Amino acid sequence: VANTGFLSLCAHGRVSGLAVEAGAAMSHVTSVCGGQTLRKATRCLGVAGDHLSRYLQQLLLGSPTEPPQALTKQVLTQLKEQCCYVSLDYERDLWEKEFHHPARFQTPDGHWITLGKERFCCPEPLLRPELLQLSCPGLHQLAGQSLQTVPEHIRRHVLGNIVLSGGSSMFPGFPERMCLELNFLFQGAGVHIEVLADPKRAMAAWAGGSMAASLTSFQHTWMTKGEYQEHGAKYVHTKF
Repeated sequence: VANTGFLSLCAHGRVSGLAVEAGAAMSHVTSVCGGQTLRKATRCLGVAGDHLSRYLQQLLLGSPTEPPQALTKQVLTQLKEQCCYVSLDYERDLWEKEFHHPARFQTPDGHWITLGKERFCCPEPLLRPELLQLSCPGLHQLAGQSLQTVPEHIRRHVLGNIVLSGGSSMFPGFPERMCLELNFLFQGAGVHIEVLADPKRAMAAWAGGSMAASLTSFQHTWMTKGEYQEHGAKYVHTKF
């Protein structure tokens, strides 16, 4: 067992930094220093890919241009991955129709679906959980909270190594939006934040796990079966 945030950083060639993970079931923000996870700087968001797929279905059912129809989870996932993107200016794009660039998608049964504003509304709950009636900060705000918790003497180094990972981070525009939001949160701090987004980041944790497992210098960063048998499941909190 190893921390996925640390493994995502490994996949990007780093052992210190901030991992912003958006997966299928949960999203996480993890600060890591020298391969050690900073528990107090770890944050979790209950919005991820599965929630966005269900939200997209709600948007389509409420659209006046689309007849209500039942879509399978697989079709919704394909629709989301092929047509949706993150807006750099959500409020403007929402209210000005010239920014509703339509996209058409054909379902396996031959039905055509046209998406307008649904394209950028679908992933927005990652940054605005209130759209799903959740009273919690967005992923960029959780990243800001995590960074504020990092000890000041290493914060600038962590700020320079922010990586994205997970399938739900693959939306076009997501890296740019995260960069904009984080720079806004840290304006006046005397630092310009860049966000690292590898094209293969959807599988970053797996790639990082392969790399870490092959290097003897990282063998202290995971929990072994022997440790689990000796100390029990609670040892995971000591290890990470």
